[in-house]
Amino acid sequence: MTDSNYPSFLDAAAIPSGRNDPDDPNIAWRPSAAYLQRSRLRAFMETNGLNTFNELLNRAAVSPEWFWEAVVRDLDLQFYKPYDNIMDTSRGWPWTTWFNGAQYNYVNDALDKRAVKSATGATPRDAGRPAIIFEGEEGVIRTLTYAQLHAQVCKFANGLRSLGVVEGDRVGLFMPFTPEVAIAMLACGKIGAVFIPIFSGYAAPSIAARLNDGGAKVLITTDGSTRRGKPIAMKEVADAAADAASTVEKIIVHRRIGSQVPWNTERDIWWDDLIDGQPDECESVRTGAEQLYMLIYTSGTTGKPKGAQHVHAGFPLKGAQDMAHCFDVQPGDILFWYTDIGWMMGPWAISGALMLGATIFMYDGTPDFPDPDRLWAMIERHKITHLGISPTAIRALMTHGDEWVQKHDLSSLQFLGSTGEPWNPDPWWWYLNTVGGGRCPIINYSGGTEISGGILCCNPLLPIKPTSFNAPVPGMAADVVDDMGRPIRGAVGELALRGPWPGMTRGFWGDPERYESTYFSRVPGLWVHGDWAMIDDDGYWYILGRSDDTIKVAGKRLGPAEVESAAVGHPLVREAAAIGVPDELKGEVVVVFAVLRPGAEPSDSLRDEITAAIVSQLGKSLAPKRILFVSDLPRTRNAKIMRRVIRARYLDEPLGDISSLENPAAVDEIGMAK
Repeated sequence: MTDSNYPSFLDAAAIPSGRNDPDDPNIAWRPSAAYLQRSRLRAFMETNGLNTFNELLNRAAVSPEWFWEAVVRDLDLQFYKPYDNIMDTSRGWPWTTWFNGAQYNYVNDALDKRAVKSATGATPRDAGRPAIIFEGEEGVIRTLTYAQLHAQVCKFANGLRSLGVVEGDRVGLFMPFTPEVAIAMLACGKIGAVFIPIFSGYAAPSIAARLNDGGAKVLITTDGSTRRGKPIAMKEVADAAADAASTVEKIIVHRRIGSQVPWNTERDIWWDDLIDGQPDECESVRTGAEQLYMLIYTSGTTGKPKGAQHVHAGFPLKGAQDMAHCFDVQPGDILFWYTDIGWMMGPWAISGALMLGATIFMYDGTPDFPDPDRLWAMIERHKITHLGISPTAIRALMTHGDEWVQKHDLSSLQFLGSTGEPWNPDPWWWYLNTVGGGRCPIINYSGGTEISGGILCCNPLLPIKPTSFNAPVPGMAADVVDDMGRPIRGAVGELALRGPWPGMTRGFWGDPERYESTYFSRVPGLWVHGDWAMIDDDGYWYILGRSDDTIKVAGKRLGPAEVESAAVGHPLVREAAAIGVPDELKGEVVVVFAVLRPGAEPSDSLRDEITAAIVSQLGKSLAPKRILFVSDLPRTRNAKIMRRVIRARYLDEPLGDISSLENPAAVDEIGMAK
């Protein structure tokens, strides 16, 4: 398997490729014969007569109709009614529609065909295999086979119908990451309802804003959850949100922790009471391929959250394709992505794993409770094959020491995944070597909620450099461009897309103009994603942070990840966030907030050492103006550091939307640190 210069479909100079140099010291991982042999992507290429990965990227970019029809065959997707055409760009490519005229319900591919007897009476081979394995933070373990999951989904779908939920109605899911949230999600799809996934840590006003904007008819929640062994109220929060959401008629409550909760007999109904006596069969509605199935909200820098609209033959298809071609998920594999239903990786993990006949592992606690080895113990206990986790979580787990990892047998692991933010080298190497034993590839993955998955990834056919992406996701016509939309190499530019794909959002709910202005207003004809990126001389891609986080010192554009990587190179710095603040002379100067490792004490001498570490990497002209010590950094539940919030607090500017923050107290500490 060889790789040549990427990508020839772009008007750019050829890039020398060093990927096949066996002596290249910059390569951290190379595919073994075993990885090449098991690869779904390799089999896909061979089936379609493609000799090189570069040939696949180019053909997919110039002929998306060919590529996505090949994906449909590869994933064995079953349409109730065939499509008239693959794609329609008559309204312009921002409004492309896919599989036009088809009837398709993703729940059939994720569940029905794997659990329901055929017309001949044959039982599918997946019926008795685990679909979901769940471990609660308190230690409870549950397993649902495909057949058992199907029965529970049907019962709940019938229960929703008994409440008057019909096709097109919106249903909010404010739940921890348990089997019930998967059941509710699949049940909505089965009857043609639209689910709104909501972060389990949101406060009532943030939930109400999403319920009101989406016009939700029903809200599904739990009596409560636990976080580090402490009960977290959810029903009370759901009540307050529903009180402020005029469209909510019913609240369905699952008993998760057995707590006493307030009860409104006119509005509330227990999960068990809803499904009691309901049939365990329910035929999936033959929805249109372009029919809305999920409305998922993303937080903007300012203004109200954006409601990304996703359809049955969009998000689920793209997610399953990414899993198959990047993460090589196959039947019998066990995928554990440490996530929440409110982050797109929650719905992505559930639908994608099931559509590929794999098992989704679900956990609703913290990864280092009650002991620092909780995550590693679960991997050993459940023989997990695919682990996905954020760089921030890895940095936190590193502080506990290698011994907590090494006491467990992690030989079941085959793939390590990561997404959410750029890597720093040290934690990347720790993940590769300490967790993966140097044998498992790190599949770095970056895209977004509006994308339905990844723009860039790694895949197990190509070598991997530390912290890099070794390719775009097949089917994504990705590029790095300057302000005029011209391809650039070896320099920082904007990550952009030159053509459509099925998973792209069908606009923002009730606000089509905002969708076009967000992605298509900067460079005509290009989706400009909002990430700074770079392609190096060997064709490896790097994400350097959000372009709205960019620091510009004396005219030089600087990604915060560059500064942060240099700062955490100091042995006493666990984590860092870099921002740019106004300066009369240079335009902007760098301010760094550093979180120290346990036992390290702030001092002026340590500031000088960290400054020296940054200067040694970036040069004197980019030396930070200030280094401030804090105990934590503002972050979302999915571990993204909120640099714009840090900057706003430091400058005493409006904070914007902070509904997704997990640790609001960290914002106050930023203000005190200055």
